Amino acid sequence: MIPYLLTRADDPRTRIWFETRPRHLAGGGDPRRITQTLRAAGWQNRSDPDYPHVALASPDYQHSLLLEPGTASYSAWWRICGQDEQSSWYAEFGGSTPVEILSALTDALLLPAPETTPDVWPALTSAGWTYQHYENGNETASHPDGILSLRRWTVEPSERFYWTAEAALPNGGGGESRLWSASLDDLMPPHLLAAFARALASDEPVQRGMYEVPHNHLVTQEARGPQGEELAAAHAARLKAVRIAARKARRMTSPQAQPAVAPSTRNSAVHR
Repeated sequence: MIPYLLTRADDPRTRIWFETRPRHLAGGGDPRRITQTLRAAGWQNRSDPDYPHVALASPDYQHSLLLEPGTASYSAWWRICGQDEQSSWYAEFGGSTPVEILSALTDALLLPAPETTPDVWPALTSAGWTYQHYENGNETASHPDGILSLRRWTVEPSERFYWTAEAALPNGGGGESRLWSASLDDLMPPHLLAAFARALASDEPVQRGMYEVPHNHLVTQEARGPQGEELAAAHAARLKAVRIAARKARRMTSPQAQPAVAPSTRNSAVHR
């Protein structure tokens, strides 16, 4: 007989959930918000069952995701890579990066790139963030709480740019104590960066267990919001919608979906 194991895999039905604000300090959350969504879209599981990680590859092998917990919550637990004929790119996220923020990027991976992409910075400044542009081309936006920021930076002008999102607190010694961070390649498709920025700017609360956040003194938690069955139903509905969209996309790109070529006028005349 297998003994009963208390595991987070039994969530969300096995605990009471609390509306938690601000979302960027609520901790990682349930990684299945991302991994199961990608699997529903047809991503293949390339994980080693004897190693504590999740490795997924998109159906066309142009994108991959690795979730590999590290020794510290601010180390790179999540890694996403992409490539096409023109370039390749990467993004890394610490373990305390809320999945609700990261999933905005991975959800955007499943959609066609929009014809026009909104700029990153207006999504933040319209939410009250402070924006600064420097002479060397670097740019920074800071959340009103002074903890969360997004930077686009380079060491030297005309060199390659990088993006860094970071939640950090002053440590009292003139430096900062990092809570979580993310590194994103400037070569990423712009709509992915924009989706990530919009998620950073959102003030929507997230559901977490009481005291199951990495920094209790930085958040407020109230016993309200969707609970176990509601959360499970919403997740199931999301996965169903993703599966339907993936099947539709496969049908549209399959050879059978291509219109038949009409016979030429010359061939039609020969067979009359």
